[in-house]
Amino acid sequence: YSEVREPTADMLAGLDTLVIDLQDVGTRVYTFVYTMANCLRAAARHGVPVIVCDRPNPIGGLGVEGPMLAPGYESFVGLFHIPLRHGLTIGELARLFNDHFGLGADLEVVPMGGWSRATWFDQTGLPWVMPSPNMPTLDTAVVYPGAVLFEGTQLSEGRGTTRPFELLGAPWIDAERFCSALNALELAGAHFRPVMFEPTFHKHAREACGGCQVHVTDREAFRPVLAAVAAMAEFRRAAPGRFAWRQPPYEYEHDKMPIDILAGSPALREQIEGGAGAIEIAASWNAAVAAFEPARRACLRY
Repeated sequence: YSEVREPTADMLAGLDTLVIDLQDVGTRVYTFVYTMANCLRAAARHGVPVIVCDRPNPIGGLGVEGPMLAPGYESFVGLFHIPLRHGLTIGELARLFNDHFGLGADLEVVPMGGWSRATWFDQTGLPWVMPSPNMPTLDTAVVYPGAVLFEGTQLSEGRGTTRPFELLGAPWIDAERFCSALNALELAGAHFRPVMFEPTFHKHAREACGGCQVHVTDREAFRPVLAAVAAMAEFRRAAPGRFAWRQPPYEYEHDKMPIDILAGSPALREQIEGGAGAIEIAASWNAAVAAFEPARRACLRY
């Protein structure tokens, strides 16, 4: 981990322009976009113009879902008041951060040609190049807006396997019973297949874990955050005595619970602990997401 997450004056000294060209994955919890935000903030302070090269949102630019980040829960995995699945490109996020959230850099976004909001990455004709080690495929990116929440638990989110974020589980879970309960919810676009898997590293390394592989059967209908919250609630119901939240530190945050900074507030943790159902929890996001929509729409370029 670097001790510096924002460019210093010495780093920017002598630069005519700072060019940012990063592949985002369409989820609030991704450090690439906050590295960009920190660069915009530093560039504004030191008078360096910034060019952001826009790239596709790999999971399309239409879906917006999930809890909003609340004031006081800013971190390196979420700096701004946006939903978990934001439906923006990295260039549109740069505009949002710079203009709506007031970073104030001299910003130019180089637009894409040939991309529309309904376009998924595998429809672009571009090769998938892993943006980070645990984002090996587009399938990963599709489930990631919800499955990333499992980083805030003691359950495995599939790190240490070839299907990170698609495999979810723990050594104490009966996979067949667990998936039967989840599939009974009949969530649109999702099928939960019972699996046993053994992570090679990270949580529960070299332990056989029972759980599910999330199969997306209709990605247009699939709601990744709803699906992950349903799975989380069922993991807790299946083994209330074993379910536990991950403790800090996490991503440079040493005090707040990891699940709280991932979800953007304590609300999701408290809802899960209170036994709320996934549909009820998802409904609680709607008003804040609707209130965010005008700011989001003002940044759309496609």
